[in-house]
Amino acid sequence: MVAEDTAGNGDRSEGEKEMDRKAPTSEERDVEMVVSAAEGPPGEAAQPRKWKGAVIFLCFYGFMISIKPGESFITPYLLSPEKNFTREQVTNEITPVLTYSYMVVLVPTFLLTDLLRYKPVLIIQGVSQVVIWLLLLLGTSLLEMQFMEVFYGITMACRVAYSSYIFSLVSPALYQRVAGYSRSALLLGVFTSSVLGQLCISFGHISFYTLSAVSLGFVSFGLTLSVFLPWPKRSLFFNRTRFQEQKEAAAAAAAAKSELDQMNPKESASSSAAPPCSASRWRDSVFLQMLLEVRNVARRPNLRLWSLWWVFNSTGYYLVLFYVHILWNKVHPVTENKNVYNGGVEAASTLLSALTSFIAGYVKIRWNVWSELVIGVNTALQAGLLLLMATTDNIWVCYMAYVIFRGFYQFLVPIATFQIASSLTKELCALVFGINTFLGTILKSIIILIFSDKRGLALDVKSQFLVYFIYFTILTVVYLVCAAVVITRHYRNQREGGGDKEQVASTELSPVAAEAEAEPLSNGNSAKA
Repeated sequence: MVAEDTAGNGDRSEGEKEMDRKAPTSEERDVEMVVSAAEGPPGEAAQPRKWKGAVIFLCFYGFMISIKPGESFITPYLLSPEKNFTREQVTNEITPVLTYSYMVVLVPTFLLTDLLRYKPVLIIQGVSQVVIWLLLLLGTSLLEMQFMEVFYGITMACRVAYSSYIFSLVSPALYQRVAGYSRSALLLGVFTSSVLGQLCISFGHISFYTLSAVSLGFVSFGLTLSVFLPWPKRSLFFNRTRFQEQKEAAAAAAAAKSELDQMNPKESASSSAAPPCSASRWRDSVFLQMLLEVRNVARRPNLRLWSLWWVFNSTGYYLVLFYVHILWNKVHPVTENKNVYNGGVEAASTLLSALTSFIAGYVKIRWNVWSELVIGVNTALQAGLLLLMATTDNIWVCYMAYVIFRGFYQFLVPIATFQIASSLTKELCALVFGINTFLGTILKSIIILIFSDKRGLALDVKSQFLVYFIYFTILTVVYLVCAAVVITRHYRNQREGGGDKEQVASTELSPVAAEAEAEPLSNGNSAKA
C-alpha cells in the first residue's frame, strides 16, 4: 500500500512502474478501508469522547475495587476471638496458601487475559473478591480460610487484566498518560480504603465482622461495575494476530485484483492468491517472535540488571507484606480492635510510596554507571529496617520501619519500569514483566515452603523476618560488588581514552520516544500494532 523509495534509471517503462507504485489506486483505497475496519475506530482523535469516557470509567472502576476497608485488618480478624485462629495457624498454614495459589494461576491468567480481551478476567476478579469476603464472614474452619487464600491468589493474578486493559482503549501515543491515570486511581483507592477502615475501627468502634460486611458491599459494587466495562476491540498478542491476518488477506486480494489489469495476469493472480501454510503463519506469529526475542533481554546488561532486581527484590518485598501484620500482632498483641492501627499505617505507607515514586521521576543519574550502586544502597537500607522490625519490641518503631521500607522499594519501581520499558515494544515489555513476576512468585513459593510452611521449618514470624534480613543482606553484597566492578571499569576506560562515550544512558526518567514502540524484533519484523 505504501510505495517504497526507489530510484529510477531513466527508462520510460520503469518510470511508469514507479508512478504506478506511488499513485494510490482504487483497489489500494479498498484495502485501506478493509484494514481500518479490521483495526476498529479510525483513531482517538476522531472519537475523543469515546476513549476518554472509557478511560474515566475504568479508572473509577479501579478506584472502587480498591475500597476494601477490612483488608488491612484481616490478620487481626483471624487472630481475634471472633475467629479464634492461633498465630501458628495463620503463619504456617493459612498465609502460605496465598503464594502457592498465585503461582499456579498467574501464567494461565496472563494468557487468558489477552485471549479473552480483559473483561471476563476482570469479572472473575470481582467474583473472587466477593467469595473472599463471604468466606471471611461465614467461614469458621481452617480449610475455609485456606480456600479464602486461594481466591486471594486468583484476585492478585487477575490484576494484570486491569493494568493492561487500559492500553487497549487508546493509541500508543497515550500509553504513558493513561497508565499514570490508572495507577493513580488504584493508589487513591488503597489510601481511601485504609483511612476508611482505620476511622471505622478507631472512631466507629465497629467489629471486625461488621467491617468485613462493609468490604463485601464495596467489592459487590465493583463486580457490578465490571459487567458494564466496554469490550476492547484489540489486545496485545492473540487478537491482534487475527487482525494482522485480515490485513494480509485484504492486501493480497487487492494486489491480485490490481495485477489483473497489468502484465502477466495469470502468474500474478496465482502467486498472490497462494495461501500461506499454517507452519509459516506460526513461525511469523507475533507471540512466537516475542518469545524468541526474550532471549535477547538477558544479553543486555541494563535489562538483565533491572529484571533481576524485579525478581529478587520484589520477592523479599512481598514476603514482608504478607507477614508484617502477623509480626505486628506478635510485637503488640491486642484483644480489642480499638488498639489496632493497621489501616493508618497502610495509608501512611501508601502515601509515602506515591511520594517516592513521584520523586524517582526527577532523579538525574547516569544509570549505566550508577545503577548497581543505587540498588545496593537501597537494598542495604531495607535490610537494616528488616533487622529493626525483627528485633524491636516497640510497635511504633515497627510501624515506622515498615512505612520507610515500602517507600524505598516504591522509589525504585518506576526507575526499573522505565529502564526495562524504554528499549522494548509495549508487547514485549508486557511479556518481560510477566516472566519477571512469575519467576519472583516461584522464588517466593520456595522460600515460604522452606521457612514458613508447616511442612518445612515452620518458623515463627520474628525468625522469618531475620531470614528476610539475611536475604536482603546477601543481595546487598552482590549489588555492591557488581557496583565496584562497573564503576572501576568506567573510570579505567575514561583514563584510557574514553571508551565510555559509546555507552550513553538516560540521565532521567523521561517519556519513551514514539520510535521505541516500533523497535524491530530479531527476525526483522516489528511488534508494533
